[in-house]
Amino acid sequence: MDPVCLLLLSLLPLLPSCACASLHGDALALASLRAGFLSSTSELVSWNTSNLLSVCSWFGVRCEHGRVVGIDISNLNISGSVAMDISGLDSLVNLSLAGNQLHGEIRVSNLPSLGYLNISSNRFHGGLDWNYSSLPSLQVFDAYDNNFTASLPLGVHELRSIRYLDLGGNYFNGSIPACYGSLAGLEYLSLNGNDLRGRIPSELGNLTSLRRLYLGYYNVFDGGIPVELGRLIHLVHLDLSSCGLGGRIPHQIGFLINLDTLFLHTNRLSGPVPPSLGNLTRLVSLDLSNNDLTGELPQQLAALTELSLLNLFMNRLHGPLPAFLAVLPNLDTLQLFVNNFAGSVPEKLGCSGHIRVFDLSSNQLTGTIPANLCPSNGLQVLILFRNFFFGPIPENLGMCLSLTRVRLGQNSLTGSIPSGFLYLPQLNLLELQDNRLSGSLPENSNTSRRPTQLVHLNLSNNSLTGLLPSSIRSLSSIQTFLLGRNQLTGLIPGAIGSLSHAIKLDLSCNGLSGSIPPEIGNCTRLTYLDLSQNNLSGPIPPEIAGIGVLNYLNLSRNQLNGSIPRSVAAAMRSLTAADFSFNDLSSSLPDSGELAYLNATSFSGNPKLRGRGSNNSCDYPAGAPRSGCSHGDFELALALAVVLSCFALALAAAVWARSQRGGSDGITWRLAAFHQVDFGVSDVRECKKEGNVVWRGGAVVVYRDRTRAGGDIAVKLGSNGHDRGLDAEIQTLGGIQHRNIVPLFAVCYISGQTNALVYGYMSNGSLGELLHGGGGERLGWRKRYRIAAAAAARGLCYLHHDRSPMIVHRDVKSNDILTDDENVEAHVADFGLAKFLLHGGGSKCMSATAGSHSYIAPEYCNALKVAEKSDVYSYGLVLPELITGRRPVGGFGDGVDIVQWATSCSRDSVGSIVDVGFCSVPMGEVMHVFSVAMLCVQENSVVRPTTRQVVQMLSEFPHQVAEEQPPFSSSSSSPPHEGEQSSGDRENKC
Repeated sequence: MDPVCLLLLSLLPLLPSCACASLHGDALALASLRAGFLSSTSELVSWNTSNLLSVCSWFGVRCEHGRVVGIDISNLNISGSVAMDISGLDSLVNLSLAGNQLHGEIRVSNLPSLGYLNISSNRFHGGLDWNYSSLPSLQVFDAYDNNFTASLPLGVHELRSIRYLDLGGNYFNGSIPACYGSLAGLEYLSLNGNDLRGRIPSELGNLTSLRRLYLGYYNVFDGGIPVELGRLIHLVHLDLSSCGLGGRIPHQIGFLINLDTLFLHTNRLSGPVPPSLGNLTRLVSLDLSNNDLTGELPQQLAALTELSLLNLFMNRLHGPLPAFLAVLPNLDTLQLFVNNFAGSVPEKLGCSGHIRVFDLSSNQLTGTIPANLCPSNGLQVLILFRNFFFGPIPENLGMCLSLTRVRLGQNSLTGSIPSGFLYLPQLNLLELQDNRLSGSLPENSNTSRRPTQLVHLNLSNNSLTGLLPSSIRSLSSIQTFLLGRNQLTGLIPGAIGSLSHAIKLDLSCNGLSGSIPPEIGNCTRLTYLDLSQNNLSGPIPPEIAGIGVLNYLNLSRNQLNGSIPRSVAAAMRSLTAADFSFNDLSSSLPDSGELAYLNATSFSGNPKLRGRGSNNSCDYPAGAPRSGCSHGDFELALALAVVLSCFALALAAAVWARSQRGGSDGITWRLAAFHQVDFGVSDVRECKKEGNVVWRGGAVVVYRDRTRAGGDIAVKLGSNGHDRGLDAEIQTLGGIQHRNIVPLFAVCYISGQTNALVYGYMSNGSLGELLHGGGGERLGWRKRYRIAAAAAARGLCYLHHDRSPMIVHRDVKSNDILTDDENVEAHVADFGLAKFLLHGGGSKCMSATAGSHSYIAPEYCNALKVAEKSDVYSYGLVLPELITGRRPVGGFGDGVDIVQWATSCSRDSVGSIVDVGFCSVPMGEVMHVFSVAMLCVQENSVVRPTTRQVVQMLSEFPHQVAEEQPPFSSSSSSPPHEGEQSSGDRENKC
């Protein structure tokens, strides 16, 4: 027999054992991988590491020819780390660990067959400086949404087979390596959502196979859009949004004839819209919004017949709206708000029947509203407010069953409200305020009389007449019902009680007569009720006391008589502002409940109303309210307060001096811990050294030291025998564990009295120090946004909405937001003034000033009352600090504070006062935070959002880019603007 054949025959018995040995090696590598997982899911039960021969039947494992070739354990919520031994799987082709909670560093190498690697949506950190030459077959590499840092890996250019590369959603810094332009086969490149700087390298223009390119969001590039990108002729999707690009849009973009999506929004682009964009005849979505573009829309855009989305809002475009907008056959979303467009709207706009979102608000448009905007019941959003439209509202809009949101306020519209408009089945917002509409409110002509979906209705400041129709009972979902400043007459119908979800009800400045219907007590969710300046008569119905959450009540300037029901005074614990003035009320002023703390002007103009107290009768003739306290009494009280304060200070000094003598005089220390701690009394005592002082103020000193176990603690030591502020912090923080509230580990009792609190030490200091103490340059915009959304918002939201009873901080300021050393995570601190609100309403008069002067809410200054909305106001002042880097007072002109400046400034001036420490910022996000701040600092506490709503508003702003749906790419993600507010229907977790 041939010797070669004999040799082959002799080796045949060894082949199965070799295959088993290789599979055994694969099983050992998978067992090592399993050992790194900290959590066990039902899917991983099959990973029986005691039976390695069953490896091919393990969940997510695929074998071929006796080797492991695929591992897919994505989206199992696995935590833990990834073992290095995974690199021993030399036959592995596909590996997916995506969508888990894996952390630590990861290194993948020596996998010559690996073609697909997905580690996205985990918590891996470190860098990606791997040996990429040992991955010669890799075609897909997805590391999106992790915590990778350092520079982008240079070795990626060695991946000669790579077609898909996603390193977005991380913290990579530095510049984009020019060598990335050598990846000739690359079809997909995403580097968005990092901290990249420098210029976009022109070498990316060499990636001629590229079909999708994402470089925006949190990256801040110098210069403009490289003209070389015009060579990427196969490009289908180009997204360079929110990355600080300046200059003009290069005309070479018009060479990308295969583009279906072009997003350049939220940059600093200037100049005209290039006519060459008309060459992009396959374009479906075009978003150039939130830039500084000027000029008129070029006629060449008429060639974009496939266009579905056109977003040009928040620019400085001017001129007439071109007629071609009316004949783009597939146009679905047209958003041109906040520009300088003038003239009339093309009459045929909407005739195609495809328009779904139509927003031309805040321009200089005139003429009439086109009559055929909704020919086929497709129109959902119609926003035209703040223009100069005149004439009637098209009657057929009252039959547009698809409408969900209509905003036509602040125009010069005339005529009557179309029949059926208020009762459209899907409409949830209707604003027609500040027009010249006349006629009566339409009745619901729908025979079914089914409840509508309308949540917000604003018809105020028109010339509406007639009666309130009884069919308003079908508006059972309404939350905001504003009909003030019209000419309505007749009675308030009892059907008003059907508005059981109403939060704000304003019928002021009309000619309504008769009595206030007792059914209004059924509106138990009302926080704002204004019936002032009507002709209402009769007594105040006691049923109004059933509205226990009412914050604002105005019944002034009517003809109401009788007494103020005692049940109203006793039940309304949330009331912060009320006005009963200029009626015909009689009997005594309330001497209990929240009404007892109102200013005298709230009752003026009621000659028959007597003051409080039998020995201090005070009458309030019209226009001449008088105080019930004499000047002499005030001087005596002031003198006594000074004497007592001096005595208290002397006593505190004596106790402090005694405490400094140490433990030789029998002073005992006792530690009570709220959490499991690794320190004791001796650690706290040894911390009390002059060299450890990190802050000293008032009657409190804060020390920082390292315990014997190696942990850092902060000890807050009171200088007097018994500090009420420390007691308040114990009561507030003792049972709280929340990532955005500074942890109180323990309390130390010195000789039986509360003297020391032990906290976790926040190594980065306070937000105030970072902003105003020379560290502002370390706080980039991304970190500031995270502080805004996480610390104050989520921390305060937890106190207000997830604690029972709720806790009001009462002293929110930038110096009370502390930051640690990891990603500048923020924590609300300093609860020395915190107060529990047992009934969720405003607190009684405070005995001492609540809060720091620059951050105090107006209702405290006016009535010495604090509620959770006072925290919202103070938090609203922190947000402009984050934007401007300036303190609340100073730097805005003589006698002007940050609120006065912010409420009067324009969009352009916001951009000009952004912190000079920023190289560039995404102005869309800045404007969003600014808008939230303006909602928080409204003078009327009733209309401020709750902290839960603030969390929602800050969370809704996009931070990650979906492949097909980047931020602001459609109506569903259009940014808040010019008063556009979120619906607040979703509840966010604090």
